[in-house]
Amino acid sequence: MTTILSVIQIVVSIVLIIAILLQSSSAGLGGAFGGSDNVDAGYHTRRGFEKVLFNGTIVLGITFAVLSLVIFLLN
Repeated sequence: MTTILSVIQIVVSIVLIIAILLQSSSAGLGGAFGGSDNVDAGYHTRRGFEKVLFNGTIVLGITFAVLSLVIFLLN
């Protein structure tokens, strides 16, 4: 049982890493250090694929944490 959960956790972790890397920052490096004139540069409404990717990343993170806890409790 623990082996199956460990394999599932590895797959979830790989998909989670890919989902995090697919998210791009709209502010960029210049905006992070104050180079942007736009006050609301870091805040925008997510739409379409960006919203699905954001929500999916949250679900994958929670799934990873729950799997880690279950594997820990089973050992």
